[in-house]
Amino acid sequence: MLLKKEGFPEEDELVMCTVTKVQFHSVFAILDEYDKGGMIHISEVSPGRIRNIRDFVREGKKIVCKVLRVNKEKGHIDLSLRRVTETQKRSKVDELKQEQKAEKILEFVAKDLNVDIKEIYSTINENISKKYASLNEFFQKVVSDNSLIKDSGLDAKAAKNLEEAIKLRMKEAAVKIEGKLTLTSFEPNGIDMLKEVLKKGQDAGKDKVIIKYLGGGSYSISVTGSSYKEAEKMLKDVSEGILGKIEASNGIGEFARVGA
Repeated sequence: MLLKKEGFPEEDELVMCTVTKVQFHSVFAILDEYDKGGMIHISEVSPGRIRNIRDFVREGKKIVCKVLRVNKEKGHIDLSLRRVTETQKRSKVDELKQEQKAEKILEFVAKDLNVDIKEIYSTINENISKKYASLNEFFQKVVSDNSLIKDSGLDAKAAKNLEEAIKLRMKEAAVKIEGKLTLTSFEPNGIDMLKEVLKKGQDAGKDKVIIKYLGGGSYSISVTGSSYKEAEKMLKDVSEGILGKIEASNGIGEFARVGA
């Protein structure tokens, strides 16, 4: 089960789709999370020349797409398959798996309270949508800080039941991603400066960021987060922060994502 979101997706949002129809120059699909239709032009299926569009898609296939344009008045959604990287695809698939697990918890609570799951989902989603990216993200935050259950907007009894169900059935998620930094300083005290910048970068990520020296001016940087989205953002912020400080101090640096 995947509960449907209301409204339309945002441009650049990644969405899981089910292909419904394949034509010579276009592909039609249903956005699983929104229950709305979208279209992929052949130019957005794959880079390069396409001899047979069915080599890439077929009816019934699940695909991760990027939203290019949304016309709410006409109800049109233009999608792209070729602009989704493998890392983004894995991240989206993992995100939906975690979301379905969160929905199972909500289903258990709804049954215990003898209410329609869609009703309780609608209430929670309306209250958390501006603060949390998903139901799963909200539940993960509650695991870390149970006082956040108030954000659900549920009455005291329902909120208590939900909090207990989350604690019982959910563990704090841990997603680990890695990158590599190559840094060079031309300052007389370059080594000390590099150590200071790297320490600040690691401290900025608190206990979720680990930086290790590999030798030859190279450093590994690993980040642990509750989701790929959170971890990728933290890795980007920390690495860009380090590179910015190095370059501002008469140095050069490069960052490369590992395992992307």
